[in-house]
Amino acid sequence: MPARLSDAQRAYWRRNLVLTLGLLSVWFVVTFVAGYFADELNTISFLGFPLGFYILAQGSLVVYLAIITVYVVVMGRLDRRYGVDERH
Repeated sequence: MPARLSDAQRAYWRRNLVLTLGLLSVWFVVTFVAGYFADELNTISFLGFPLGFYILAQGSLVVYLAIITVYVVVMGRLDRRYGVDERH
């Protein structure tokens, strides 16, 4: 027989899913949508490089690091708020 989740556990899980889906959406846009429009972006030059190349080679890495940072910070706050953090 499966255990029932409390309201706090459901709220924690819902916020976790919203955060994860939001960050995955950002990842998808940066990775695939920007890649799809790379030819159009390459008509613009940035620091001597085609913009599409620059965004995909450099900018996407910065965005990926930002996604990781946001996830760590927000999940740390959620863990503390709902009492499931690993710090004592």
